[in-house]
Amino acid sequence: MARLPRLVMPGLAHYVLLRGHSGARVVLDGADEAAFYEALRHALSAGDIALHTVAVRDTDVHLLLRPQTAQALGHAVQVLGRRYVSSFNLRHGRSGTLWDGRYRAAVVEPGEMCLFALRRVERLARAEKGGALGDADSLAGQRQALLTAPPELWALGNTPFEREAAYRALLAADLSPAWLAALEAALRSGRVFGTADFVRPLARDLQRPLLPARVGRPARRAPRGAA
Repeated sequence: MARLPRLVMPGLAHYVLLRGHSGARVVLDGADEAAFYEALRHALSAGDIALHTVAVRDTDVHLLLRPQTAQALGHAVQVLGRRYVSSFNLRHGRSGTLWDGRYRAAVVEPGEMCLFALRRVERLARAEKGGALGDADSLAGQRQALLTAPPELWALGNTPFEREAAYRALLAADLSPAWLAALEAALRSGRVFGTADFVRPLARDLQRPLLPARVGRPARRAPRGAA
């Protein structure tokens, strides 16, 4: 069966995951992280796309991006990969691919689901800070300069203080294991991280499956004539 085209919905947030090939490290030190942010800056400037958050970790990278055209997401990831892999290979005397196949991406439902995805990536980024090498303040500033707040963040309060306090409380709250599992399933299948009420109309309009298939064997039909 032919692979379906990657699902991209302009104007909505997309959770993107890049993994190192066979679990290999994609960032070895602070210089690599700085080079990644520079490559990401070029990628964002190459098309109509905004970055809401990013977590650069040893063996993978998580991004929350909002493309404004159908082509913007793929183009940005392509530019990012080309520039960063070239820099990484040159610096470390290696060749070949760095990423584990195609990048994974899931469309994210606006509102609460988008805030959940934002919190997920931010928590990964903050957990990674403890092991960061190099000038941590400089790297944090380089990262922050790339970010654009999503509409969901602006809706948290009427003033910067209210929004910051509300978001700080959200970051401190536990992440739902069920929603984490749903997000991971959406990434694996390249579908939508969202509620059924949001996804079903999209599936009808796009005429493609967007919800994960039901787990397990189909229910066995009773023989004809059985009571």
